Amino acid sequence: MTLELQNVILEMIARGEALQATIERLCLEVEALVPGTVCSVLSVDAGHLHPLGGPSLPHSYSAALDNLPIGPLAGSCGAAAFRGEAVSVTDIEHDPRWVNFKDLALPLGFKACWSTPIFSGDRVVATFAFYFRECRRPNDLERRIVDACIHLCSIAIEREERVCERQRLTYTDVLTGLPNRAKFNQVLSEHAKHGEGGWGVLLADLDNLKVVNDTFGHGTGDELIQVVATRIALVAGIGRAFRIGGDEFAIVVDKDPASSLSMLATRILEVIKEHAHCCGHVIVPGATLGGCLAGPGEPPDQVRQCADVALYHAKERSRGQFIEHSSGLGTTFTRRFRAIRDVSLALAEHRIHAHYQPIVRLDSGEVVGFEALCRMTTRSGEIISAANFHEATKDAHVAAELTHCMLSRVASDMRSWLDSGLPFQHVGINLSAADFHAGHLQERVCTVFAEAGVPLKHVILEVTESVYLGQRDHVVADEIKALRNRGMRVALDDFGTGFASLTHLLTVPVDIIKIDKSFIERLVPGDGAVVIVEGLLNIANKLGLRVVAEGIETDTQLEQLVSFGCKLGQGYLFSKAVDRDAATSLLARYGQHAAIDCLPLRA
Repeated sequence: MTLELQNVILEMIARGEALQATIERLCLEVEALVPGTVCSVLSVDAGHLHPLGGPSLPHSYSAALDNLPIGPLAGSCGAAAFRGEAVSVTDIEHDPRWVNFKDLALPLGFKACWSTPIFSGDRVVATFAFYFRECRRPNDLERRIVDACIHLCSIAIEREERVCERQRLTYTDVLTGLPNRAKFNQVLSEHAKHGEGGWGVLLADLDNLKVVNDTFGHGTGDELIQVVATRIALVAGIGRAFRIGGDEFAIVVDKDPASSLSMLATRILEVIKEHAHCCGHVIVPGATLGGCLAGPGEPPDQVRQCADVALYHAKERSRGQFIEHSSGLGTTFTRRFRAIRDVSLALAEHRIHAHYQPIVRLDSGEVVGFEALCRMTTRSGEIISAANFHEATKDAHVAAELTHCMLSRVASDMRSWLDSGLPFQHVGINLSAADFHAGHLQERVCTVFAEAGVPLKHVILEVTESVYLGQRDHVVADEIKALRNRGMRVALDDFGTGFASLTHLLTVPVDIIKIDKSFIERLVPGDGAVVIVEGLLNIANKLGLRVVAEGIETDTQLEQLVSFGCKLGQGYLFSKAVDRDAATSLLARYGQHAAIDCLPLRA
């Protein structure tokens, strides 16, 4: 009889059927083998009992045993689990172990109960019980059946534990213990099945993890991630917070998200920014959040994407804060993708060209050099300025290709001017943040000009304040130092538009500052820009820096700059950016034949 029982249960285990269904089938099979008995299996977890199988017991009886602490007087099952050995109670009504539970059992006609612990290794994981309707002990047949049952239960429970552990590892982030990206995607899929709105997603991105890793080591960075994960989980609630990337977390908001999305984000930001002690260092964490509220019938993937868009905008414009998605935010992404597509196609079809705006001596009008500006020619022949496809330069691959194309074209044009004996000092070439972080910038720049045979003294690399001074790491500064050591000069472009201060002029290794046109256009009597520009020129002169005034458009501006002692400028007053042929003509007509000696490089 036991062999047939074993075959039935082992087959269910092999098929991977649910543990509760397997145990309940076991109980029913045993009750059929031993008429007049009722079987029950209770699991043991953290010292408490939980019903696992008892199909012939009333639900009210099983519910009364749920979460019951084990102990020497906790009935037959609680005592068996506590002692780790079988407990046979032949008289429930008068046994002290049943004092608190006999009123549950006696009305059901149960007069005796025999319970045996089920082990997994050296742990008691469950109990198997026989209820009898007369006061007696188990007979030999019942003992053999129970021996087989506890063995089968042990196999089924151990398999279930292995399955749960695999699932835990599959859906749990090892470092933080939070649910991982796979679990996050699973939760979103559940929302997809229901198709209801009224829920939301928050995405959080740590602002300073790279700085912490670079400064204190990855061990400190890992501990910071753990601290932040704990804080987010405490605010979000159990199972609502996920670690979905190295420094990125997600929170699924189900409860009244219309009012709580921003409130929850605010609480998370407040909790995260509290000082954290990581590997002996005091760290002040920071995070940026983006979120989206799901509308009725809105696909979860779209909600996630919209939250991503909001996070992107928050990182671009409001670091350390929260932005909720609105319909207009997706426009930037659309514009970026379109720009990347258009530039990539133009590069493949050789429709990227260099135009040149002359740098002029303000006292004589002579051309001393150019700023090379990127232009894209459409298939219809229209010339598009770089401002119209600037978003494409935020893609590292496209930015690298675009810069290489510009470097090659400028180097070729400069070689042509040198071969023709045309007088010019330098050409400035703009670099983006992506150019610095792509790696090997010095090698890439030097190789292009070496292959064209252009001395590096004729090259000026123009870097905007946002690229140079807005970086939190040393990559840009180190690259610029290396480039200057190779003989190139560096200009700080758009000076005064946001990041720069006079303090930076003492520490930033640049040779030229280019005063932004927003100051030049305000050179009218009574405007504060007059004082600022004059002061900058005096300071730069005493520091040994060249100054180029950008955006000169009127004679009044020119006269004002000359009166301040400004020597160089560019702007529509002299010429817009022109193609190579026009630039060649400008050099032939207005090139400075008696060139001013280049200023020495700063240390």
